[in-house]
Amino acid sequence: MSRLTTILAGVELKNPVIAASGTFGFGKEFEGYFDPGILGGISGKGLTLNGSKGNKGIRVCETPAGMMNSIGLENPGVEHFVKEGCKIMRSTGAAVICNLGGHSLEDYVKAAELLNEADIDILELNISCPNVKEGGMAFGMCGATASDVVKRVKAVTRFPLMVKLSPNANDIIEVARAVEDAGADAISLINTLLGMKIDVVRRKPIFNNIYAGVSGPAVMPIALRMVHQVCKAVKIPVVGMGGISSYTDALEFIMAGAVAVQVGTANFANPYTMPRIIEGLEKYCIQNSLENISEIRGII
Repeated sequence: MSRLTTILAGVELKNPVIAASGTFGFGKEFEGYFDPGILGGISGKGLTLNGSKGNKGIRVCETPAGMMNSIGLENPGVEHFVKEGCKIMRSTGAAVICNLGGHSLEDYVKAAELLNEADIDILELNISCPNVKEGGMAFGMCGATASDVVKRVKAVTRFPLMVKLSPNANDIIEVARAVEDAGADAISLINTLLGMKIDVVRRKPIFNNIYAGVSGPAVMPIALRMVHQVCKAVKIPVVGMGGISSYTDALEFIMAGAVAVQVGTANFANPYTMPRIIEGLEKYCIQNSLENISEIRGII
């Protein structure tokens, strides 16, 4: 076992660095910059049962120390992923994490059943997306609704189930405990925070949906706080994300208790971000005489 080998919900990762859903496609988009096989895992483009064309109008807007997005879960659908997408992801050599969203409980369950035919390692249940008009984030806003969808999906999936939580929830600890009790094998957080941007010339909101998801370095202190709180509240592994752009950022999340981290927005600013994080974590382990990165997990 190498210094960075990480076990997540029973799945062995080469290292604790995972490409975040929605920022890395199905794993091939960054091949011109580095071999995606060096990553611990790839969380693919968020899927819905029947696919979606996404939101109309402006979808991305840069902000100080980050960005906003209102993509609206544009995706080719579960059936296409089973036939094509998962094969592309598997060919990279990184662990395959399928991110599944939905507009209704029935959609989630049916999609999870269809995904049993796919070659993936972990199913990441997205109950936290703020960029769709109905469903998505609604399931992750309180413990009762989160528990319901997790129980239903857990009953039909053959894969380890990781549940992605929203920072916009009424009580993030309540939701985390609820999904753990409902059978989740792991938790990932945070998804984007809900924000707003106005075009002062047009005197209108930038985004058609008015509000959009905020990500990037600006949200990291909030994300780190929530990850630390959830790690202390549950016994299942937690994957932390939110504004990570360097190996020291990743170390903060690991020291706060995260088993692994996901990196998203930083990839757009610098496509070499994740390889540099992996290299930095390896050097840190050597310099600090760590046999494995897990030795510093949760020390805060």
